[in-house]
Amino acid sequence: MFIILMLIFVLQTVWLYIKELAGKDLDLIVIFKFLAYFMPKLIPLVLPLTILLASIMVFGSFAENYEFAAMKSTGISLQRAMSGLSIFIVILGIVTFFFSNNVIPWAELNSYNLRRNIAKIKPSMGIAEGQFNEIESTPYNIKVEKKSGDRGQFLEDVTIHVKGSNGRTNSSVIKSKTGELASEEDSNVLKLILLDGYYYSDMAAKKPAEKNKKPFVKSYFEKKIINIDLSELNSVDFDEQSQTDKYNMLDVVDLNKTIDSLVVKSKDDHESFSKNLFQRSGVSIYRPKKQAKDSVYLGPILDVFNTKQKLQVVDAAIKAFTSSKQILTSKEETTKLSKAWLNRHIISLHEKFALGFACVILFFVGAPLGALIRKGGIGLPMVIAIVLFLTYHFIGIFATNSAKGDGINPILASWFSTLVMLPLGIFLTKRATEDRGLFETDGLLEPLKKLFRIKKKALLEDYSSFPKSSEEYRRLNKNENNTLIDIVRNYNQYEYSLKYRNTALAVLDSRGITKQQLKFAGHFKNQKYEDSLRLKNTFEEDSNLALVLYIFMTLLILVGSILKNNKFPVTGNILFILGILIGIIFLFAISKSFLSFASYNKHIDNESKYSGLIFLLVGLPLYFIVYVYTKKKFNQDLNIREHNKG
Repeated sequence: MFIILMLIFVLQTVWLYIKELAGKDLDLIVIFKFLAYFMPKLIPLVLPLTILLASIMVFGSFAENYEFAAMKSTGISLQRAMSGLSIFIVILGIVTFFFSNNVIPWAELNSYNLRRNIAKIKPSMGIAEGQFNEIESTPYNIKVEKKSGDRGQFLEDVTIHVKGSNGRTNSSVIKSKTGELASEEDSNVLKLILLDGYYYSDMAAKKPAEKNKKPFVKSYFEKKIINIDLSELNSVDFDEQSQTDKYNMLDVVDLNKTIDSLVVKSKDDHESFSKNLFQRSGVSIYRPKKQAKDSVYLGPILDVFNTKQKLQVVDAAIKAFTSSKQILTSKEETTKLSKAWLNRHIISLHEKFALGFACVILFFVGAPLGALIRKGGIGLPMVIAIVLFLTYHFIGIFATNSAKGDGINPILASWFSTLVMLPLGIFLTKRATEDRGLFETDGLLEPLKKLFRIKKKALLEDYSSFPKSSEEYRRLNKNENNTLIDIVRNYNQYEYSLKYRNTALAVLDSRGITKQQLKFAGHFKNQKYEDSLRLKNTFEEDSNLALVLYIFMTLLILVGSILKNNKFPVTGNILFILGILIGIIFLFAISKSFLSFASYNKHIDNESKYSGLIFLLVGLPLYFIVYVYTKKKFNQDLNIREHNKG
């Protein structure tokens, strides 16, 4: 399974980087190096998915073939069956940490530098549309608006910046309407033919005044040929490692050192910036108008100065404020970048530990889940494993991206997806150990029905009967069994109440004739109709609860969104999150409501035209429509059956 998934991800990697490899005359050794350096980087994706999928498949196959039942009959519990694999997974998690600490940084180092070296080959293929493309080891920076032709050799709206001797400023700018790349693919010279353009060249003036008179030289050309020497560029050493200090290229020791140095540097920058800002915050001291000696002035400070000095003080304060604001704005962006760089190092450090724990936790998610779904093979387990893994993976991506922008703590972001899976693993393991179903919503929904007072009385057989001391009970007790059975069969024809009928059942039960015996003997004439009423009762409870939860969910989400966008973010977020939590419970309630609806239709031999997916898709946003429709349909069906029950 690991090899199959690794091959799938390797093919995806090749497809992702095909532009960097294609058409550059790379030999097989370089391509194999490229893949060999990328394979270790795929382990954080492949290994957790392999463990999750394999555990679901193995334990699902055991449960499907009743091997767990055989184990339990011999006294082997699920924990004991998992113990050997649990030890193996823990050892695998430890090995995974050392792998992520040593092998993955080595692979990141080599793959990054190899990609940089490959990018230096055939730079003509790297000229992309609509952006400047710097050709390394040359002074040229080329931008084209559009490329055409079978090899992309025809160019439109070409702009070329030619760097000066210092390598930073542009000494010349060339613009042309069209151009053509006329060099051969294996040539060391990039031949660029430009047509109908202008050449702008800076003038090196000795005096600033002369530069203002003649800032640059402009010349027109109909055709211009530029030959760019690529001989040095194409003799690339693929083993060269020009960068070795990126955060994902470091092990735990180096990351700790780098984090400490970044924290110290950040602290020093803050202190230096605060001192600089404090020094710039002062204003010039002007001599105020004369005041009496030994007097204390408590009025506005500007009244101390004369009119001219007031204008000077205000003007100086405005300038100091504007300057400080500009410095703060520019420093804020620099601080964000520095903080993001520090967060990336912290995330990289903790991800090395989190990966090993994730392998262990995903095993305790997959193994009991397989035992609960009782399905092996590659079908359903593959779907469940992919859904769970994508949930785990995307939660990790969202948390990491948020931490890079300093949205959440980077340490929490590294562990967030693992911590989300931890309670799920505990829940599933407990369920499988207790030999219970995957989901039992009654324990959650029944208390809510009682809380909102929508729990109905049970039907027919659970209605109370007359007490034994009553006159009705004594009168019925005097009758023969056949008479009592006739009352049970035809109580509606005699216009007896349900309580009277249940009292007759109680008398028969006291004489040894149970309700089950009467059912088998066919004395419950309207049993199917009564079962229909019972199913209707169950559906009404479930649908009423779903409606109440839908109303609460909608109100909380709407009010929370309004408050969040109207300067009440804390209250709005709290209400919005509460609405989401109630929405999760609503999802269980509407699912149970659909199951009740389907059970009723099956009971009356009426196949529903609406699948559970349509029921959920319509019910989640517009449940009141589903509620009204199903309620009306239930009443229609029951009226028809009541009319025909005799």
